[in-house]
Amino acid sequence: MDFHKLFRLFFFLAFSISIMLLWDSWQRTQQPIVRTAPAAVPKVAVPKGNVPDITGTASPEAIAVATPQKIQAGQKITVKTDYLTAQINTVGGDLRRLEFLQQRDSKNKNKPFVLLQEQGAHTYIAQTGLLGTGLPTHNTTFTAQASEYLLTEGKDTIEVRLLATNVVGAKVTKFYVFHRGSYLIDVGYEIENIGTSPLSPSTYFQLVRDKSTPEGASMFLPTYTGTAIYTEKEKFQKVGFPDIENGKAKHSQSADNGWVGMLQHYFVAAWLPKDKIQREFYTRHLENELYSVGVILPVAAIAPGQSAKISVPLYAGPAQTSLDEIAPGLGLTVDYGWLTIISTPLFWLLSYLYGWVSNWGIAIILLTVFIKLLFFPLSAASYRSMGKMRVVAPKLEKIKQQYGDDRERLHKAMMELYKTEKINPLGGCLPMLVQIPVFIALYWAILASVELRYAPFFGWITDLSVPDPYYVLPLIMGASMIIQSKLNPVPPDPLQAKLMKMLPIVFSVVFFFFPAGLVLYSIVNNILSIVQQWYITRGLEANVKGVAKA
Repeated sequence: MDFHKLFRLFFFLAFSISIMLLWDSWQRTQQPIVRTAPAAVPKVAVPKGNVPDITGTASPEAIAVATPQKIQAGQKITVKTDYLTAQINTVGGDLRRLEFLQQRDSKNKNKPFVLLQEQGAHTYIAQTGLLGTGLPTHNTTFTAQASEYLLTEGKDTIEVRLLATNVVGAKVTKFYVFHRGSYLIDVGYEIENIGTSPLSPSTYFQLVRDKSTPEGASMFLPTYTGTAIYTEKEKFQKVGFPDIENGKAKHSQSADNGWVGMLQHYFVAAWLPKDKIQREFYTRHLENELYSVGVILPVAAIAPGQSAKISVPLYAGPAQTSLDEIAPGLGLTVDYGWLTIISTPLFWLLSYLYGWVSNWGIAIILLTVFIKLLFFPLSAASYRSMGKMRVVAPKLEKIKQQYGDDRERLHKAMMELYKTEKINPLGGCLPMLVQIPVFIALYWAILASVELRYAPFFGWITDLSVPDPYYVLPLIMGASMIIQSKLNPVPPDPLQAKLMKMLPIVFSVVFFFFPAGLVLYSIVNNILSIVQQWYITRGLEANVKGVAKA
C-alpha cells in the first residue's frame, strides 16, 4: 500500500466514526424488531357481547380493545406518594397524569418530570377494562370515595378504589395500589357476580400514546420512541409507530409470559403480568393519531354469588438495567443498541467508579484512563507504526520524485522500504478500527443512561447528558485534535493534507451536538493519546538521529 492510499485510509477511518454514529442513529429510527412472531397459540376465549366490531386486527380480543374512541372527560382524583403524583380520571378509571417527584423536567429542573399526561396535542395514558357482556371498559364511569389521596408517614401503601356505575349483573371495583419508594403501581379489578348466570370475563391493560418525540431529541441525540413487547421465546421486540400505522407490525401474538410497554428516552411504562398465565398481545393505530399496545388476560369463570380478583403491576419510571430484577427483559428498555454487549459492562464499570468518587464527570475520566490502559498495547503499536511513517516520510518523498508516474516501480520501491524499515503500512489503522466499537458503545451508554441525566461535572457543566451549552468542551476537543495531528506524518498529497487539517474542525462541529460526557471522554482520551504518541515518536526520532551520527 503506497503512502497516498495509506492516508486515504486514515481519513476514511476518522470519517467512518461519524458515519457509523449517524447510521446507528438512523437504524434506530427504523425501529426493527428482534425476531418474527412465533407460531399461533390458542387464544383467550372472550365473550363478545357488546364489543364493537372493526376490521383489520388479528383476533376478536384485539378488535375489542383497539376500537377507535375519543378520550372522554371526567372528574379527577389526585394521589401523591414520595415518588409519584398521579391523576386518575373517573371515566374508565384511566391513569391520565403521572409526575415523577424524584426526576426533573427536561427543560426546567425546578419542575418534576411528567410522563403520562394530556397536555395540548400530547396524549400518553394508561387504560384498562373488562371484556364481556355489560362489563365496564375504559369508557365506563366510575365513582370514588375521595378526590385526593396522600401517602402519609408510617404507611407503605395507599389504595384507591373505584366503583363502576350502570353495570348489570355484576359489582365491579377497580383499584390502584401505590407503594412508598417505588414506581410500581398495582392495578386490577374485583368482580362480584350478583346475577344468575356465570361470568367469563377477560381483562385488557393498555398504554395509549401519540407519536410525538420527547423534548431534546435530535439527529445527534436520537432515541427510540415507540412500543415494545417481550417474551421468553422472542425476547425484546420493538414495534415502531410507523409499522403499526402501515399494518406491518410484527411481534409475539400470545404466550404464557412476557410484558408490553411504551418506551421513550430515559423512561418506560410497562404492564407486567405474572408468568404462567396465558395472554395475548396487540398493537393498534387509533384515531386522532394515537397508538396503543396492550395485553389481554383471562379471568377465571365466576359463578353467581362468587367473586374473582385480578391485578397487574404497572411500572412507570426511569429505564434502568436493574429493572431485570422486577421483570425479565425489562432492563433492555435501556436502549444501548447493537453494541449492548459492550455498553452494559462499560456502564457497570462507570457506575462502580461513580460509587467511589460521587461525580459522574470524574468517573468518566477514570473510565477513560482504564480504557486507555486496556488498549495500551494496540495504541502503542499504532503510534509506533505512525511514528516510523513520520521518520521515513523524507525517504518516501524522494522515492516518489524518483519514479514519478511509474506506479509499478513506485509501489515496488515503497514496499522494499517498508520491508527494510520493518514498517506495516496498516499498523496504524487496524488498532483504530478495534477501538471504534468501544467509542460508539460508550456513546450509547452515556446517551441512554438516566443516571447521567442532570448529572453535574463542575462549573457550567450541570448536565453531562446534554451538549455543552457554551461549546467549550468541543473547542478543547478540536484543539487536542489539532495538536495530535501535528504528531502524525504529513500526507504527501496536498489535497489529503488539507482534508486532514479540516478533520479537527469537522469533528468539533459534530461534537457541538454530542453529550458533554462523551466529549469529556474524547478530550481525556486525546490528551492521553498525545502524551503516548509524543513519547513514542520522540524515542523513534532519537534513535534515527543516533544511528545517523554513528
